[in-house]
Amino acid sequence: MTTYGRVGMTFITLALIIYTIGVWSERLQGRLKWWHVGMFYTGLVCDTIGTGAMFLMVGGSFQFNFHGITGLAAIVIMFFHAGWATLVLIQKNEALIVRFHKFSLVVWVIWLIPMVTGAIFGVTR
Repeated sequence: MTTYGRVGMTFITLALIIYTIGVWSERLQGRLKWWHVGMFYTGLVCDTIGTGAMFLMVGGSFQFNFHGITGLAAIVIMFFHAGWATLVLIQKNEALIVRFHKFSLVVWVIWLIPMVTGAIFGVTR
């Protein structure tokens, strides 16, 4: 495995751990908190670094396949998720603060799609 592959796997695994902790902690606690938002952003950064390393590993060209498209979509959705969470807390909208976890779970599930396909495609190479 190349250095890019090791860096990519490390950061994508960190993203999985950090993002999962943020999403499921928010769900279990029943309300969005600032530290959850911090986990969302940290997971996004780790995923972006890991995806960037994998991008370099495959020659620096975007792969127009299921994994490539869902991976790009997942990063965009994660960015939107973290930004919206920030706005919800800044606005102190109590109704959204206690319901935000529903959106977080949807984003997390969508994010898992390229995570799983990447693991499957990576193993079969």
